[in-house]
Amino acid sequence: MRDYDEITAFLGEWGPAQKRIFLLLTVSVIPSGLVPVSIIFVGDTPEHRCSIPGNLNLSQAWMNRTIPLVPGTQVQYSQCSRYRLDVIRNLSEVFPDPDLLNVSGIEEEPCLDGWDYSHDQYTSTIVSEWDLVCDDTWKEPLTTSLYFFGVLIGSGGSGVISDRFGRKIVLVGTMAVQILFNLLITLSPSWEIFCLIHFFRGIGEISNYMITFVLGSELLQKSSRVTFSTLGIGCFYAVGYMMLSFVAYFIRGWRMLILTLSLISLMSSPLRWFIPESPRWLLSKGRVKEAESIIQFMAKKNGITPLLFTDEELEHVQNKQVKSVPVTQLITSPNILAITVITALIWMIVAIGYYGLSLNVPNLHGNNYLNCFLFGAIEIPGYIAAWLLLRKCPRRLSHAGILALSGGVLLFMNIPTNHSIVSTVLVLIGKLGATCAFAMIFVYTSELYPTPLRNTGVGVSSMASRIGGIIAPYIVLLGIYQENLPLIVMGVLMVFSAIVVVFLPETFNIPLPDTIDQMQNMKWCRGSH
Repeated sequence: MRDYDEITAFLGEWGPAQKRIFLLLTVSVIPSGLVPVSIIFVGDTPEHRCSIPGNLNLSQAWMNRTIPLVPGTQVQYSQCSRYRLDVIRNLSEVFPDPDLLNVSGIEEEPCLDGWDYSHDQYTSTIVSEWDLVCDDTWKEPLTTSLYFFGVLIGSGGSGVISDRFGRKIVLVGTMAVQILFNLLITLSPSWEIFCLIHFFRGIGEISNYMITFVLGSELLQKSSRVTFSTLGIGCFYAVGYMMLSFVAYFIRGWRMLILTLSLISLMSSPLRWFIPESPRWLLSKGRVKEAESIIQFMAKKNGITPLLFTDEELEHVQNKQVKSVPVTQLITSPNILAITVITALIWMIVAIGYYGLSLNVPNLHGNNYLNCFLFGAIEIPGYIAAWLLLRKCPRRLSHAGILALSGGVLLFMNIPTNHSIVSTVLVLIGKLGATCAFAMIFVYTSELYPTPLRNTGVGVSSMASRIGGIIAPYIVLLGIYQENLPLIVMGVLMVFSAIVVVFLPETFNIPLPDTIDQMQNMKWCRGSH
């Protein structure tokens, strides 16, 4: 009995139909690169200090003395406290010149009248609008974590739903969810409402990306599939990432920035209507006529006479039991459970590295907009490297090697801060490795699972990566204690994942499995599925 790749081999690898599908899917993924790291601008913390009421009638000299210096510094002013204003006012009446006395011994108080924020870089962020500073500093990383919690829900939920109801219907539905909540979030009246909508943004964004990835993997032939998953979807995602820095540079208010990103997403949405359903999924549901219709349409576009199912194959497909494979199938045997646990662990660690480095941009030396652009640009050689490795090298060793490289570079980050260029270059190499590893694990995981479980398997693994995304903002916060501690932690985790990945089955040059029985055994799991 021929498998799907053999049945559709007559279509060729790179005809007009495949090029059309490739272009539609890759261009439509550009908006997905705009949203996930936009929080580095939307939620950045501007320079700030306690607000001083103007009705105190203080001279400019005394106004400059109302904020204490941070202990141990001569130029850095406190952002969360001020001298007691009643004392300052009384002293100003007695001593017109503050240089005549030492004010450093005056009792301090919190910022009772709010904060004044610098507008040198932003007109507004969610931090400056809702005062997410000092005692409320914890709210900013929580905002990012809630987004990734939505991403977690979307990763698993969309996979299960699309395996049951189809790829395209969920693709179009999640696209609508993504655009709707991108628009609604600009109307947020409070931080709490912003977080709620931000959570739903995460559901829509990742669901869109994941289903685009799976749909392209199932519509394209083997060589095109690897190109799509790396050079295609990856590089166009990076284009969106780089576009973010340009859009954010010219739009400095967070509401208008998100609105602009929403309009970019809206402009790309019509492309999704021209993408066909996956024939692989239709065949797994016994919907042979619909699958044949799509294959015939692709053959017509390629100028080829269709060579479809034999009578025996047609009868076999039609007589197959048409039912969904439950998500519990992922844990019903030691073999499948081991693959699921290992892939989930690797996805989580790679996500910590990828998003941790991305969210750490405001803490790097140099200009935020340039650093964001460089972090997006470095992904392109990362995806090219992933494409070359996936085409030419075994999955396990190549993936382990790139993870070890990325983690090893980050472990050497404990260098003096005056070497800012060297530090930035090393971080960029680490980001390149994390990007390459992320692209490879997408393809590797999709090759491990059969068609009835593929989107569910990739979705569950992606859910684990979103746990990494939830954790990443708090790993970035470790920089409060030691500047390079977040990078060292991420480096250790990446090296550990390089060791774990070698235990997975090899899938290089092995046909994509269409049934659970075709899944490979783990080295220590030689029993039945």
